[in-house]
Amino acid sequence: MKFGIFSHVPWPEGTDPKQLMDQMIEQAISGEELGFHCVWLAEHHFSRYGLSSSPLVLGASIAARTEKIRIGTAVLVPTLHNPVRLAEDTAMLDTISGGRLDVGYGRGAASYEYAAYAVDQSSSQQRFQEAIRMVDGLWTTPEYTHQGQFYSAHKVNLVPPPLQKPQPPVYIGASRTEETLKFVAFTGHSLCVGVVLDIPDAMALVNRFDAVSKASGHDVPMSGIPFHRYFYVADTEEQARRDTKAALEWVADVGQWRRAFKEGSEVHGKLADWRKERTETPPSYDYLYENRAIIGSPDQCIAKIKALQEQGIGYFVCNFSFGDLPHEKVMQSMKLFSKEVMPAFG
Repeated sequence: MKFGIFSHVPWPEGTDPKQLMDQMIEQAISGEELGFHCVWLAEHHFSRYGLSSSPLVLGASIAARTEKIRIGTAVLVPTLHNPVRLAEDTAMLDTISGGRLDVGYGRGAASYEYAAYAVDQSSSQQRFQEAIRMVDGLWTTPEYTHQGQFYSAHKVNLVPPPLQKPQPPVYIGASRTEETLKFVAFTGHSLCVGVVLDIPDAMALVNRFDAVSKASGHDVPMSGIPFHRYFYVADTEEQARRDTKAALEWVADVGQWRRAFKEGSEVHGKLADWRKERTETPPSYDYLYENRAIIGSPDQCIAKIKALQEQGIGYFVCNFSFGDLPHEKVMQSMKLFSKEVMPAFG
């Protein structure tokens, strides 16, 4: 059993970006000390939903302050990047971190991000697949040449190459389409399961991937798939629910609010004003608690993890820092999780 940590690095109104970045780095350093396997970092743009517009830059800062914890991207959006530049930047981070990089990809869902980068979102599936195959090739092939529908390269030699051989591990999110799921399986890479899926839907996705992966001849172990959930542990369920209610509601509300924008974003608006005017209600706290989170006392968290472990999940990525949850609460939860929950799994 492996446990990682994850954060979008949310940016609630009235908070300081520099302080939030420092706190994320502190969480990663503590994660290493507490025995977590990896720190996963998201890529989001132009929204309070997540400050981490460049997870590779944030990852480099974490790499400079740690020695063992792996550094993952959950997820990079390759359709918003030049694949040659992306191959160089990931290879550089893999090198300076001492071979600790895990590369996660996803297509992203925010129309305003595609609009700002002047990328046609309707072609995102084709761009996504081509970019990932191209980065794989750049990492491993001398004099790499490619002439594709969207990208090209001619006799490119990556300097430095990735430290991990033949390349860093790759994980790909595939929460929306069968086409993406089949692409992941046939590349031989692993699936990555995000917090946006309810647990029943997430398990259905994992089982479908397992079947397609076996059929493709790769048979990627289900136990190695990063399974992201909102996590929080406190001495009692009542305390855990009190501590997390407003924070999970913030995530649901800002997530819904930002998706309403085709261009621009919500960043200069007021969440309180939008809550008064919205016409659609996001999922309730109780719904998120039951379907997308592992929140409660240590015994409750252990029981919920074991229930998923029995279904084949062996790698939990814990989103301890979400919404407007205070940093002190995040650190308390991480420490209690390490002390009371992780030992139950060896």
